[in-house]
Amino acid sequence: MNHPGEWLQYGPATYMLGDVIAAGITPSAAVPPTTATPVGAAAGKPPVRYTMRSTPARLVAMVFALVVLALTVGGLASTAVTERVDTLGTLLVRTEPFANSAQNLYGALSVADAAAATAFIAGGLEPPEVRERYSQALGEASSELIVASAGVSENDEATSAVLTQIATGLPVYSGLVETARANNRSGNPVGAAYLGEASTMMQTSLLPLAEKLYTEQASRVSADQERFTSPPLFPIGSVVFLLVMAGLSQWYLSRTTRRTLNAGFLTATAAVAGLLGWMLVVGLVSSIATDRALDRGVTPLKSYTTGFILAQQARADETLDLARRGGSQDYGQSFDANVSRMSEMFEGDTAVTDALDTWSASHSRIDSALEAGDFNGAVAIATGTGESDSAAAFNALDSVLVDGIENARGELRSNIDRSVWVLSGLSNGAWVLTIAASVAFVIGLFPRLREYL
Repeated sequence: MNHPGEWLQYGPATYMLGDVIAAGITPSAAVPPTTATPVGAAAGKPPVRYTMRSTPARLVAMVFALVVLALTVGGLASTAVTERVDTLGTLLVRTEPFANSAQNLYGALSVADAAAATAFIAGGLEPPEVRERYSQALGEASSELIVASAGVSENDEATSAVLTQIATGLPVYSGLVETARANNRSGNPVGAAYLGEASTMMQTSLLPLAEKLYTEQASRVSADQERFTSPPLFPIGSVVFLLVMAGLSQWYLSRTTRRTLNAGFLTATAAVAGLLGWMLVVGLVSSIATDRALDRGVTPLKSYTTGFILAQQARADETLDLARRGGSQDYGQSFDANVSRMSEMFEGDTAVTDALDTWSASHSRIDSALEAGDFNGAVAIATGTGESDSAAAFNALDSVLVDGIENARGELRSNIDRSVWVLSGLSNGAWVLTIAASVAFVIGLFPRLREYL
């Protein structure tokens, strides 16, 4: 009989009877229920969803957003400033010189045509100074064609076609003038027909092409200027937004950590504020300079250049009318229309109007001489060098217009130079300040994060 506490031997297994079972089968009732604990909780780590909602995670996300925003704003500001500098630089180097070359080309062609007509009405062997003026004008026209061709971009096929037409038509024109000159020397009346054909080619083909060339380039100059008469509002607005976000982040950090100031965030805010002030000052100065270039440069330059073109056309009308011995009313009407338009354009400009009145008075003397049948007297007035003669009066008017063109062009270029100068450092400065602000945001975050570790 077995008693509690006794051992029983059954083969290899030994069992203890009673309350304790030493080896063998373990009843399920003898083992307490299993309560498994998650590894993360056992290690004291909260679930991921709680981690993402924690204060450190929010601070990291806030600083990350500030860094991305700062770099984006720096890129916007730098790109906007670079675009302005590049456009204004192109305006100085290519567009404006091209427009000036087109104006000089028109002037040279007009002078050549007027000189050819003046030489013709002189009869026989023309005065050396007139012949020299004609040859010089042709040379200047050829030179301006080369200069203008250098300013044409590869994709501007229309402008290239205009220059090609002028370049191919100029030798034809000079050939007609030489034929007229040879016949005039020989006393052949057919010389007037050749001169008329040459002048018609100049007035209906070459000069309109040159005027079209100038008008297109002058419009580009004006358009480039008008684009930048106001500060870069969108980049400035983006910097203001970044500054507001930096201030709100500073307030949130102060409220969360119970610390009023953060050196890193204050440094970043100061950098953004400095960029904003820089952009405001530079944008204002650049806009004022660009506006001055438009008002004191582009606008008067258009007026003086248009007046110069009208004066050249009127002078050609005057000399060609003499070559036809006053037999064409078209030239007289064209002269009057051009002079009348100039009077309206330069009303209030005493220098131009006084010179124009003197020339108009000389032209009236030519008409009076032709009406009286005094052709030689009319020629003497038209080609004379006296103050009351038409040639001298026209040269005085031409000098006033050319001076106006040069002054307006100088005003245009000086103001563009000023605008480019004030903008030149801001492109890199925007990147430097926004990168510095980004670094300062990150540095300001580290001490606060360590408090949670």
